[in-house]
Amino acid sequence: MHSQVQYLPITPVFFAILVLAFGVLIVLIQLGILRYAYMKLGVSSGTAMLLLFGSLIGSYFNIPITVLPGQVARSGEIIDFFGMQYVVPLVHQWPGTVLAVNVGGAIIPTIMSTYLVLRYQLWLRAAIAVLVIAVIIHAMATPVQGVGIAVPVFAPIVVTAILAFLLSREYAAPLAYIGGSMGTLVGADLMNLDKIGSLGAPVASIGGAGTFDGIFLTGILAVLLAGLAAPSRPGLAR
Repeated sequence: MHSQVQYLPITPVFFAILVLAFGVLIVLIQLGILRYAYMKLGVSSGTAMLLLFGSLIGSYFNIPITVLPGQVARSGEIIDFFGMQYVVPLVHQWPGTVLAVNVGGAIIPTIMSTYLVLRYQLWLRAAIAVLVIAVIIHAMATPVQGVGIAVPVFAPIVVTAILAFLLSREYAAPLAYIGGSMGTLVGADLMNLDKIGSLGAPVASIGGAGTFDGIFLTGILAVLLAGLAAPSRPGLAR
C-alpha cells in the first residue's frame, strides 16, 4: 500500500517542465534578477531555492491519513484536465480511496505560510487573502474521476497577486504566497472532501494530483508578481 501511495502527481513530461522552470529560476536568482522579489518574501535566495526544490521533490511523497470507503473505478491512467495530464496510480487490490497529504503541495506550503504569518504578524490580512482565494478557487475547482479535485493551472495566479497587492503594497509578496498556496488547499481540497469518495480515485492527495501544479505555480509566481511590485522589504506589520 505504501509504495502505491507514492507517485508523481503529473506526467513526467509536465513534471520536467516544472523542473525546467525551477532551473530557470535558479539561474535568475543566481544572477540577482529575482533577488529583489524574494527579499520581499523575507527569505534568502538559498532558502527560496530550497523551498522550490523541496516542493518539487516533495510532490512525489504522500502521507496517508485514512481510507475512505468506496470502489476504485480507475487505475493506471493519464487524465487530461485544462491542458495538464494527471497520473492515476496503478493499483491491484484497494479497500477504497486513500486520503493522504502531499509533502510538496501541502506540508511545505503550510509551514512556510505559518512562518510568514508569524514573522510579519499578518493575521487579519492573511485570513482575508486565504478566504477570498479559497472562494475563487472553489468556484474553479472541478471533481475529476480517478484524480480527485483539479484546478485550472494559470487562472488564479494574477488574481492572487492583485489581491495581495490590494491588501498591502508593503506585504504583497508574503500575502501572495499565503493566499495562493493556502487558498488553493482550502478552496480546492478541504472544501471538497465530501466529493472525494465518489470519484473512484485510488489516492486522493491534499495538495497532490489536481492541485499541486496550481499550488506550486500560484504560490511561487504570485510571489514574484507581487514581490516585484512591492516598494521595500517588509518589517513588522503595524
